[in-house]
Amino acid sequence: MWRKALVAALLALAVGYFYHGCPDLQEQILQYVSLPNLQSSSQNSHNSLEKVISSAWETLITLPTRQWSKVAVGVNACVDVVVTGVGLLQALAVDPGTGLNHEVLHSKDDLKEAFIHFMGRGAAAERFFSDKETFQRIARAAAEYPGAKLYVGGNAALIGQKLATYPDLMVLLCGPVGPKLHEMLDEQIVVPPDSLQETDEFHLILEYKAGEQWGSTQAPQANRFIFSHDVSNGKMSSLETFVASLEEFQPDLVVLSGLHMMEGQGRELWEERLKEAVSAISDIRKDIPIHLELASMTDRDFMNSIMQEVMPIVSSIGLNEQELLFLSHAGEGPHAELAAWKGIPDVGRVSDILLWILEQHGRTDPSSEAELTRIHFHTLAYHILATVDGYWGNQAAAVLAGARVASTQACGSRSVDISKVVLKAPLEFFSSHTEPREKLTLNPAEPVAVWRHGNVTFHLSPVLVCKQPLRTVGLGDAISAEGLMYSELKAQQPF
Repeated sequence: MWRKALVAALLALAVGYFYHGCPDLQEQILQYVSLPNLQSSSQNSHNSLEKVISSAWETLITLPTRQWSKVAVGVNACVDVVVTGVGLLQALAVDPGTGLNHEVLHSKDDLKEAFIHFMGRGAAAERFFSDKETFQRIARAAAEYPGAKLYVGGNAALIGQKLATYPDLMVLLCGPVGPKLHEMLDEQIVVPPDSLQETDEFHLILEYKAGEQWGSTQAPQANRFIFSHDVSNGKMSSLETFVASLEEFQPDLVVLSGLHMMEGQGRELWEERLKEAVSAISDIRKDIPIHLELASMTDRDFMNSIMQEVMPIVSSIGLNEQELLFLSHAGEGPHAELAAWKGIPDVGRVSDILLWILEQHGRTDPSSEAELTRIHFHTLAYHILATVDGYWGNQAAAVLAGARVASTQACGSRSVDISKVVLKAPLEFFSSHTEPREKLTLNPAEPVAVWRHGNVTFHLSPVLVCKQPLRTVGLGDAISAEGLMYSELKAQQPF
């Protein structure tokens, strides 16, 4: 008996010694010693992180003092036909095979190969389908496929729909709006008569789930592949109408999207049309901030032209991880040697590229004539807002709001359901991939990390990733729209 007592006493002394000498050992000891009310489960601990972050969002996400009252959005709009990608391709009687990237799709085989290429990477992509008749046959098959759904589509229309959920906000939408799309738009959205057309533009959205398999290809995460034969949006035919309508509408903010659609028209056409687009955008009053929403592109020269000619004349841009890395490839920026991101994009590398864009094409230098002062970056696990000091306010709330809407919209819920989401963001990371750099720790109770490089401030928020997303299309547009709604433009002052 006394031996047992002695062993217990020695164990207690040892535990006490190690606990005081190394408090971090407490959890490790409790994994092996079962004590009443002190048992810890990794599952409960993990769930509690999501719960802490979700609760913090409700406290920290507050609207700015000065809010937008009128927002004009243009210029790409369409009807999205959403179907399961593997199911549709099987219905089109194509067999699985090897993936291959195609910048422009000319046939069903091109479609199959491009779909497999991006499905195997779990990456979003968008392509132009050159053959009108073949596209129309595929579109009919997609619309008739069991479970196919029709939605408002096009970045501008999707951003407009999201903004229209704010009852005190007036939204102008300019783009090729056909009868079906017009019927589906929120009543709060105003469409100029010159934007209405007799037929709708259709985009086909081929979705796949995480772990879904076709042949030897397995999707690492849920995503979608988009393609269309969309001439109206491809030529940005509504841009001049959009700019002309601003004089009467008098917006506080302009949101522009659809530049990526021009890429499929061929170099000669996009070069000429981009010059006209730059001229039209330059006609917008300088005191009205312009947000540019980017999307998937494959032509480096085209992306570089947008970076050189368009980015300096807009105030803000929104983009995801593929678009960010492609920008660096096109402009030979930081980490351009990376062919693709491996897993969750490294925060330090992302931070380096964001800083490079603002320094090269933004107003980080007081003598610069560039307008770009804000970038909203989003990827599956986290979001970053990078802003030049002195131009934007409420950015902590803005990046948190964008992260929250990514969780709720993907899961199809009004509020965050803890049982349906998971935290994938790193809790520790570096502010840069090169020295000097700062090691940062994310506190779930205040889930926004802040750091600075020169006169650029970065705000990072984790995302509570939906485990089984109901719909992935339009998430980036909703994120950017929500981030803008919680952003406040400060009165312009010199440095």
